[in-house]
Amino acid sequence: YQSHGPSSEYTLEFDEDELLYVDLEKKETVWRLPMFGQFAGFHIQVALSNIATEKHNLDVMTKWYNFTPVIN
Repeated sequence: YQSHGPSSEYTLEFDEDELLYVDLEKKETVWRLPMFGQFAGFHIQVALSNIATEKHNLDVMTKWYNFTPVIN
């Protein structure tokens, strides 16, 4: 999960090659090589669930360590 502002991206990699990414705004899977989509499946709910969990965990950890964001 990478977040660089309001948009984010969820990627799935194998052997350092990106297989797919999930466009979170459109809520769709985008295969790097479309032929992979014919042989494998990926449920977008997996990505959305993982991101919700990661955001929650990050929020808990920042509160736990009393983190104050730096304003540039």
